[in-house]
Amino acid sequence: MDEYLAGLTTEGINDKTLSIDECSTEEMVRLMNEQDSKVPAAVAAEIPQIVKAVDTLHHVLKNGGRMFYVGAGSSGRLGVLDASECPPTFGVDPLLVQGHIAGGDGALRTAVEGYEDNAEEGVALIERCGVTDKDAVIGISASGSATFVIAALKKAGEIGAATIGVVNNKNSKVEHVCDVCIAPVVGPEVIMGSTRLKAGTAQKMVLNMLTTCTMVKLGKTYNNLMVDLKASNIKLQDRSVRIIKTATGVDDKTALSYLESASMNCKLAIMMIKTGLDAQAAAQALDQAEGSLKKAIRNFTKVV
Repeated sequence: MDEYLAGLTTEGINDKTLSIDECSTEEMVRLMNEQDSKVPAAVAAEIPQIVKAVDTLHHVLKNGGRMFYVGAGSSGRLGVLDASECPPTFGVDPLLVQGHIAGGDGALRTAVEGYEDNAEEGVALIERCGVTDKDAVIGISASGSATFVIAALKKAGEIGAATIGVVNNKNSKVEHVCDVCIAPVVGPEVIMGSTRLKAGTAQKMVLNMLTTCTMVKLGKTYNNLMVDLKASNIKLQDRSVRIIKTATGVDDKTALSYLESASMNCKLAIMMIKTGLDAQAAAQALDQAEGSLKKAIRNFTKVV
């Protein structure tokens, strides 16, 4: 038996759920809910490390770098999920935040657990992605021992990329090969070793913070409005109109008219309404403010 794995918190047996197979449905659901309630506190304990990671990612993206999530199994799927939501939410290029899972895209639907033990594939992934010293690689592994993830982080570190680990055990193998390690310890799972449960929930919360806080620092929001979203379908067009109305106080018809004049660019439409500039001038003002709508409006107000 592998002593390292046997000693992991995520591999422990939860004494609160020993008789779960004898519970009524309500008792079972309440047991899971009680265990899930421990997750936010575990994530909160890692805020200092999360802050370091966000500041690192902000520096990387602000200076032309990219961020790559690398994981296996459930952890890999969560990375892909978080990365795939960045373009529609923040209007970024799909290549800016990438999610990669051991075994490739097919592993998103079909479990191929053996791939997490393949160090060569971890190295090859970093090479295929063309990771440079301007980029950041975030390795996700509940146990903190996935060979695929460790190899990817090591290779990225050798290249000079910033490296971040998201794990659910202290003093893990991942911790020793990354610059910043975020390790919310949520305790043994409801079902022994099923880290898609509390560990996965904690990972999702951390990844939400990493991308959301980084994008906010990059000026991808105005107050708490997602002004960089792409109005690519009816729902998002409707959301864009509501965002424009909230930010400027105009009515539905005016908001839609400006959105269309701005080529469905919500941020640009708000800039036009707030300043009276036409689309071209408003776009130039936003560029000069590095995409920050609030900064661009303030700059315009100072000039006027």
